[in-house]
Order: sequence, then structure tokens, then C-alpha cells
Amino acid sequence: MNACVRAVVRAAGHYGIDCYGIRSGYQGMIDDDIIPLRTTDVRFIIDKGGTFLYSARCLDFMEAEGRQKAYANLKKRGIDALVTIGGDGTFRGARVFSDEFDIPVIGIPGTIDNDIAGTDVTLGYDTASNTAMEAIDKIRDTSTSHNRLFLVEVMGRDAGDIALRCGIATGALGILIPEMEGDLDLLYESLEKAKARKKKSNIVVVAEGEESGGALDVAKKISKRFPEYETRVTILGHIQRGGSPTVFDRELASRMGVMAVESLKKGERNQMVAMVANQLCLVDLDRAVTEKPDINLEKIRMATILST
Repeated sequence: MNACVRAVVRAAGHYGIDCYGIRSGYQGMIDDDIIPLRTTDVRFIIDKGGTFLYSARCLDFMEAEGRQKAYANLKKRGIDALVTIGGDGTFRGARVFSDEFDIPVIGIPGTIDNDIAGTDVTLGYDTASNTAMEAIDKIRDTSTSHNRLFLVEVMGRDAGDIALRCGIATGALGILIPEMEGDLDLLYESLEKAKARKKKSNIVVVAEGEESGGALDVAKKISKRFPEYETRVTILGHIQRGGSPTVFDRELASRMGVMAVESLKKGERNQMVAMVANQLCLVDLDRAVTEKPDINLEKIRMATILST
């Protein structure tokens, strides 16, 4: 997000547009925590994870009174357009706010789960995937040395993209994701085959939203069915949300930030900057709010082949 904020500020400066930063999202808009941003204010942040503007949930913005207060704070500064970075909750709020006060909004998808419809990839997803992959690689060293079965839980409450991508990249024996029904039975089959081959160390990647209950519950089920396996669980948690962003994320954030500013200059409104087939485009913000992205079936098929 820092790389994206930097791009928005610098693009605005290039086109002679005054730019402001709103701290803590919609809460800052209501609390009038709004600061002018110039190109010099966003130096040295492109390599930093997270966002120096902070992020926060805001229940007050869900109420008409809160949104009216937010609008008054924008109006007194002459702010007449918004660039919002976030997920479906951020976009829902932006859509309602735009409709009520006729303020153009361009959304930029920023969520590590890659769970926004209309775009192939979201900001942060590549960085989170690489962070998880590096951790799993290290866990594999322990798994191999001690002949253990490791279940590694990654983020993805409603979307299994991180688990699927990391499972393929690390050669995992099994991948459990919320989009697949019956994936626990497939894992049991893989464990039976591994046992027959006398394979003593294995990695299973589990998305936190997996219907079987997450890595801890899955480990209990495996231990009951396969008592011969010495099972361990590692939950990566919020380590996936931090760290220096990858070159892919930095470039994508920069491109999306510039396109957001140029889209507003052209009169676009209520659109989301998206990456589709490796090309930037605009998609209706409503799509990001109302639709759910599909899991990549080709990746699932490939993961099944490679795990046998």
C-alpha cells in the first residue's frame, strides 16, 4: 500500500493536482485526520510494508451521520475525488459514499488473500505468498531431518489462493482450501500413498478458512487416522502481512496508483483498477463488491498431479 500511496501522490503532483492523505481510512475522514501530501512526503516508503497512513475499521462510516461528517471534512478542503485502497469492505463504503455525495471514486484492490473479483491479482498477494513460501521451505528442512508431517496454516479465510500457490511452489503433499469440497479425503489418499512409498517427511498447506477447521483440527483428524505419523502444526499468521514488498508488488502498486489518478482526470468514477491477463484495465466497482472470484481450477488439477 505504501508503494501505491507514493504513486498516487507523485502522479497527482505531476498533473498539478492537490493531494491529501487520510489517516486510518474512513475513521480519519470522520475525525478530520487529513493531511496534505506532497512528493517529498512519500520518499523512502516504497520498500516498506503496510501503510504509513494506517488502516482501521470504522463502524461510524456505516451510519449516515458518520458519512455526512466525513463529507463535510472533505468539502472544507476542496477534496472532490477519492482513491481507496483495500478490499470489498472498503469498496462497499466507497460506493455508498459516492452515491450519496456525488464524489468520484477509483478503487485499488489491496488484500493479501487475492479475494477481489474482477482482477487477477491484488496488491500484497505476491509478497504474502513469497513470505509464506520462504517459511515453508525452512519448515521442510525440519520435516526432512526429523521424519515428521507438518501442517502449515496460511491466511485465506474465504479464498485459498495463498495456500494453493504456496503448496505448488513448495511441493506440498496436500493443499486444503475453502473452495474445495472433499479435499480432506484426497489428502488421506495422498498420505496412504506416501506411507506405501515409505515417504517419512511431508508438508501439507492449509488455508485458515478450510472447511475442516484449520490446521489444528486437521492435525487431530490425521493423528487419529494415521497414528504412525508424528504430526506438527505451524500457523504462520500475521507474519504474512508484513515485510518488504516484492518487486512485482512494488511495480503493480505503482502502475495502479498512476492509473487511478489518470482515470479520475478522464472523468471515470466508481471503477476499480484491475490486472486482467497481465494488462491494467478498469472494472465496475460493483463487481468487486457483489461477485466472488473463482479459484483457478487448472492450478488445482496441476497440484493434484504433482502431489502423487
